[in-house]
Amino acid sequence: MAVHKLNLDEFDEIDYNLIAIHTSLEDYRLAYFINQQLPINLAKNADEVQINIKEGETKFSRFYYYDEENTVAWNLVQNINEVISEKNEQVQNLFSNTNEGISTKVYLLPEFKKADYFLKIDSNNSIDINEIKVILNTIDNITTAYTVETKQIKSKNNLIF
Repeated sequence: MAVHKLNLDEFDEIDYNLIAIHTSLEDYRLAYFINQQLPINLAKNADEVQINIKEGETKFSRFYYYDEENTVAWNLVQNINEVISEKNEQVQNLFSNTNEGISTKVYLLPEFKKADYFLKIDSNNSIDINEIKVILNTIDNITTAYTVETKQIKSKNNLIF
């Protein structure tokens, strides 16, 4: 009887492409412009990307579209979010009724702090990522869009959604 050993590296195949997007646009406006340029229809997804951080947990907005014809899942995900932690003070003074909050920036992929959004394209088929990148760079309010090498991503677990 032959025994086949499974190697965990066999399951670590990456079947998605990731494009980092730098823009000052709000998420819904960016999704609108992407929908105009690409043959997709990104829509706000109720299931936001949720990750645990030392301050608690935070959620990142997500727009989703599934292309059944080509079996491609498109996810536009926010990379930067702001977490406000309440500061409790037991001091009685003139401003004792005010709540102070400490604002902290949190990143979906901390190793790419300059990127505002990521376009994650899940596909088993070959997709022309360079063409998508060129189209994204033609959108006026996008400063730049570039592919991210998946080997550079240290926090890959944050991209499981």
